[in-house]
Amino acid sequence: MNISTYTVKPKLPPPLKPLEEIARNLWLSWNFDAVQLFIRLDYDVWLQSSQSPVRTLGMVSQERLAEAAKDDSYLAALNEVYSRFLRYKKGETWYRGSRRDVVAYFSMEYGMDVSFPIYSGGLGMLSGDHMKTSSDMGLPLVGIGLLYRQGYFRQYLNADGFQQESYPENDWYNMPVERKTNKNGEPVKITVDLAGRQATAQIWEVKVGRSSLYLLDTNIDENPPDIRNVTATLYGGDKETRIQQEILLGIGGIRALRALGINPAATHMNEGHSAFLGLERIREVMTEKNFTFEEAKEAVWPTNIFTTHTPVPAGNERFDVALMEKYFRTWPHILGISWKDFLSLGRERPYDDNESYCMTILALKLAAYANGVSRLHGEVSREMWKGLWPGLPLNEVPIGHVTNGVHPRTWVSNNMSDLLNRYFGPHFEDEPTDLAIWNRMDRISDEELWRTHERRRERLVAFARDRIRQNLKRNGAVERRIQQAEDALSPYALTLAFARRFATYKRGNLLLRDPERLLRLLKDTERPIQLIFAGKAHPMDMPGKELIRSIVHFAEQHDVESRIIFLENYDMAMAHYLTAGADLWLNTPRRPLEASGTSGMKAAMNGVLNCSILDGWWDEAYNAEVGWAIGQGEEYEDTNLQDEVESKALYDLLEREIIPLFYQRGRDGLPREWIKRMKTCMREIGQSMSSHRMLMDYSNKFYFPALKNYRRILKDDYAESKSLAAYFDKLRKSWDSINILRLNSNAKPVMQRGDSLTVTAVIDLGLLVPEELTVELYHGAMSNQSKEIEHARLAEMKPVGREGNNYLFQVRVECTDTGWQGHTIRILPKHEALVHPYRTGLIKWA
Repeated sequence: MNISTYTVKPKLPPPLKPLEEIARNLWLSWNFDAVQLFIRLDYDVWLQSSQSPVRTLGMVSQERLAEAAKDDSYLAALNEVYSRFLRYKKGETWYRGSRRDVVAYFSMEYGMDVSFPIYSGGLGMLSGDHMKTSSDMGLPLVGIGLLYRQGYFRQYLNADGFQQESYPENDWYNMPVERKTNKNGEPVKITVDLAGRQATAQIWEVKVGRSSLYLLDTNIDENPPDIRNVTATLYGGDKETRIQQEILLGIGGIRALRALGINPAATHMNEGHSAFLGLERIREVMTEKNFTFEEAKEAVWPTNIFTTHTPVPAGNERFDVALMEKYFRTWPHILGISWKDFLSLGRERPYDDNESYCMTILALKLAAYANGVSRLHGEVSREMWKGLWPGLPLNEVPIGHVTNGVHPRTWVSNNMSDLLNRYFGPHFEDEPTDLAIWNRMDRISDEELWRTHERRRERLVAFARDRIRQNLKRNGAVERRIQQAEDALSPYALTLAFARRFATYKRGNLLLRDPERLLRLLKDTERPIQLIFAGKAHPMDMPGKELIRSIVHFAEQHDVESRIIFLENYDMAMAHYLTAGADLWLNTPRRPLEASGTSGMKAAMNGVLNCSILDGWWDEAYNAEVGWAIGQGEEYEDTNLQDEVESKALYDLLEREIIPLFYQRGRDGLPREWIKRMKTCMREIGQSMSSHRMLMDYSNKFYFPALKNYRRILKDDYAESKSLAAYFDKLRKSWDSINILRLNSNAKPVMQRGDSLTVTAVIDLGLLVPEELTVELYHGAMSNQSKEIEHARLAEMKPVGREGNNYLFQVRVECTDTGWQGHTIRILPKHEALVHPYRTGLIKWA
């Protein structure tokens, strides 16, 4: 069949032309007055369009558009929004430096807006907020991802409460994406090799305020059906689909930027999915500069950044050797290394033939900068990956942390934003990096804050009732049952929300462990509570699906369906209602399996108090004035005991503290102590967990240093990288010949505070000279348990002379701490171009 194709766009009257530009920029996703423009055109059409501004313009009748074009009230609102949009794009930003070289941010998913479903959960939400915040701050950053034809699945429950999945097709021509074309109007395309077959991808652009996100799409005629399906679904298919997607994301993403004329001077790998980009960047330098693999790797390493999100080894992406051989057998030849050396890049034990290829390890080995996503997760990550740096003390393993944050303008409800705008002033919008603005929370009266929150709870209840009615109708429920949905939930009861991915470690059913105790709380007519659950289980996660069904069955069996509800198809739209309308946000993971979590941050910025296990972000944010902690950070080997102890602790908190505090009302009906906590929560979390704080951390710790490294490397035409590779080649050949012959000190059995400790070492450096190494005194308090030095301090030892062919190094330090002390020395690499000296296998202790 010969089909001619073309694109039809809405015909907007001239006064409404700005609507097209606003609809195609996701700036509107964090500006509700812009969204209202589309709602005002036709509310019914807005709902039918799945809240898509672009689709709404195409569905609204020409008569209605003509009417709006003559409505002075509507045009005034449009002109006000459009003027703000233009001011935003042209305004001054936090970053004011060069934009010639960019940081390329790679992520498998992006949660930008409900109308653009290419996300599944927390990773996507974070990536979306990362892009929005980068726009606010004017950072030289672009995003790279994949354009999924079906995105993630839509969830629905059958009559038995069992999760089912559907995969509706996305209509890109009615979504805020534009295909990139060259000067001849032809689509810009790139190719990648997939096991000897060429896969072609076109590139789409998503405007995110001032920033751009580029998405690769293989669903084009040049590709055979199986290659077209590479970008069909997010996290769908088997391991082969995953490796194809990750080749396209990492290798194809770098090529896409080149094809668009964008120079990725530094790259940020958000999780290990994109780690193959490191290989492509090395290949580029080898080709351009005729470098060896090691020389090119030293050029790329200082400009790569990696963020890990996974706190358990099993959660890291791994591919077996046979699959790697199928897709990468030609790469050792391209890179000029052996097959074993190539595989060693993704292995903790480099030459263990039984170890699979790990994307997280590849990213850690090719990136100078690495971080976890909370303080606790940084500690967990260092413990998990310490084997990559044998001999290095745990606290020095080069994996730091940048705690996640959320984009306030996206997640604070429109009602609450209006209230904050009145008291915070224009500074709140114009300078989002001035986090101290949240200290103005005390200016807001208790009455205004509480009434605003009550309106959001009422809207949540109305939203939930409507969803329940829709679901009952779909499942063929009788009319009487559908009418009962009107009684679901109360707009006045204490509302608890548990909304997140339904994985077993998150323990969505922990509150159901003691049915009698829970039912007593649910059926209390004087101080009622109600529970709202939402979240998707992975399609292959049967235990997760059983958790959902157990909640539905519990409500039915105990006749509390109006007090415990499960809302289907948790997405961004539902998240907005839940995080703004609940009173208490529940989070019950098994510590330390929650890397960070961000939904509780969104709730907190709306004045919703958290009750959570001390895991992820809550471990560092919690204090008694902003919410409640379940336990004190304990970790258990017996999970049944853990569930028993922590469920009882949760019931105790509800019965003794949370419920009484919520219903403690004065004559005016206000829970003033609860409101006091709401204000403290918003003030503290608004500052500490803002994505603007997060991006300032990333910029100062990683982005700016990486860009500086790139410019330095470029300045001398990569001579530094060549020198560094030669240095490490010499170092590895000479390392075993380094010998610490003797260690002397003036330490006595008992020293006095203030005494000087002089330590001298006699070292045979072999073919090396002192300038090529760092010799350090490692000293501090001794542990009675491990007999190791704890909380060590470092002091660099200087060469002070020779003893034959050996070198004397010496340092003097003051005894400042009392107690049992110890010292030793160690040797590390030293080169002016090193971001840090911690390279695998290159540390020697006395």
